[in-house]
Amino acid sequence: MQVVLTSEEANKLKTGACVRIHGILTQSPGTEQSKELQAQHVEVLGESDSTYPLQKKYHSMEFLRDNLHLRSRTNIFGAIFRVRSAAIIGFQNFFQTNEFFQIHTPIITNSDCEGGGEVFKISANKKKNIKIEHTKDGLVEKDFFGSPVYLTVSGQLHAEILACAMSRVYTFGPVFRAEESLTSRHLAEFWMLEAEIAFMFKLDELLDFVESCLRDTTKHILNTCSQDLEFFNQWVDKELSTRLEDTINKPFIRITYSEAINILSKANKRFEFQPVFGTSFHSEHEKYLATDYCRGPVFITDYPKEIKPFYMRVNPDGKTVACTDLLFPKVGEIVGGSLREERYQKLVKRLKEFNLNTEEFQWYLDLRKYGTIPHGGFGIGFERYLQYITGMDNIRDVIPFPRSTNFCKV
Repeated sequence: MQVVLTSEEANKLKTGACVRIHGILTQSPGTEQSKELQAQHVEVLGESDSTYPLQKKYHSMEFLRDNLHLRSRTNIFGAIFRVRSAAIIGFQNFFQTNEFFQIHTPIITNSDCEGGGEVFKISANKKKNIKIEHTKDGLVEKDFFGSPVYLTVSGQLHAEILACAMSRVYTFGPVFRAEESLTSRHLAEFWMLEAEIAFMFKLDELLDFVESCLRDTTKHILNTCSQDLEFFNQWVDKELSTRLEDTINKPFIRITYSEAINILSKANKRFEFQPVFGTSFHSEHEKYLATDYCRGPVFITDYPKEIKPFYMRVNPDGKTVACTDLLFPKVGEIVGGSLREERYQKLVKRLKEFNLNTEEFQWYLDLRKYGTIPHGGFGIGFERYLQYITGMDNIRDVIPFPRSTNFCKV
């Protein structure tokens, strides 16, 4: 909203001040807006002085991260957080329409779902996390929970418990990874939307569902945040609008891991890390496949079982698992999912292959022992999805309060 003031009124105001203005809404003679407010009374509710960091000039993203408590007042971050809110509503609408129940999975857990070991252990604090027990040997200090516990890396395993009772569930909350990475796509604390679906028999069914989920949510954002997306298209990424329209109108491409390795091996591009069968893809590989080769979202399926977690269902070939990673242009992996291993003995074998204690996972095995259900699920990295929707390069700029190695402000 453009407000027209007298010179005297304007000179009293400083950048950053909070004001309440009464006036007449009129048609604007300018081309930048259709209406403007002709001010009749200006009231300053909160003063601001010349030390206000966000003056009327260009500020780098690094500068704005250093002023985390103020950056949401800028045009770009206001737009980002409005789109973030709309995306949450879009996902919720999709899951409600498809008869899902929203559940809440714990933040404190005693397991590492991904098996990568990159977990934050909740350390013992004598005042908070240690309890004193009276025994026949005297006073003994014990962990508050009786065993080591961690901040969750995923709500998937707990969501499976509820899916085996309620058929379709999803959870949306913060997860934590102790990755000492400073890349533009990693955070120590980020948000994951995870869904588990009972009675899912084929991987293609899961891919169809993921594609519908992302397409419908993207449509919702396009319909409700058109002005903000126009802003991003003008100032952040001039190909954004075209890319988002393609996302909702064109089918996602599907290729296997073996096909992806073959494509990368024949690529007329020099990679820092050469693609080798039996290893995970690096960011440069993901971006090449989605941005350069497929020019749109692409599902990579059927990875070698050695490089994927224990809970993924082993394919009939005995060498690969029924899983997928969904790669988006410019961002890379946004979604990971799979059919879950519902066969008791095969799951026991997988746990042993990963040198995991079957006793600690007996509760998980029990889901297969007592009325096992073929099922599948997926997790969406919410901030990476927002990077794609807004065109922002750095994941730390699509979350209000980023947390990463050596960075935890406000």
